[in-house]
Amino acid sequence: MSAATLRILLVDDHAIVREGYRSLLSKQAGWQVVAEAANGREGYQAYQQYQPDLLITDLSLPGASGLELINKVKQRDSNAKILVFSMHQHPDFALQACRAGALGYVSKSSPPEVLLQAIAAVYAGQHFLSADIAQALALEKLSGAEMALASLTSREFEILRLLVDGQSAEQIAQLLNISSKTVGNCHYLIKKKLGVNSDIALTRLALKLNVISLLGPERG
Repeated sequence: MSAATLRILLVDDHAIVREGYRSLLSKQAGWQVVAEAANGREGYQAYQQYQPDLLITDLSLPGASGLELINKVKQRDSNAKILVFSMHQHPDFALQACRAGALGYVSKSSPPEVLLQAIAAVYAGQHFLSADIAQALALEKLSGAEMALASLTSREFEILRLLVDGQSAEQIAQLLNISSKTVGNCHYLIKKKLGVNSDIALTRLALKLNVISLLGPERG
């Protein structure tokens, strides 16, 4: 790592977790937490204001998830360096985060030194997966299991999560700043990609795949 200051933005809805971040990162020479945020909206605003060198975000956030934050940041800055730090170890969600534009994904069960390694790697423009995430991805491929959720784009995945969470098309459109027509089109494509022909079947499949439990903000 060069002597230049590495400026970091932390996005996590738990203040205690952010405090832990700060305590760990402040001990690293040349690393500085320049801003924090508790949700995606605040995180995007902080990214615009501070233009950090690295964004660290959880996936589980109040309102729109970390996936939507990653999408918005990458749309604004295609060179943004983003690391996901989350408790969720399901390989489909790691794939969605990387597809949205994250360079790294580390589970919160990882030792502190793994997070530090991931930060250094992502800052250098390298991809990084914690060992448990890499193993889960490998096992799923070896088992031949159908990765149904991996067929969705990150935007479709976010809309699926919100639909199953009981949000209306109008609410989703407002939350994601898109039109209701776009939500409707995505809704249709989601059902087509997942091979279901009704909202009941879609909800059952999403619950089976733990879409809500894995990305609900109360479990971040």
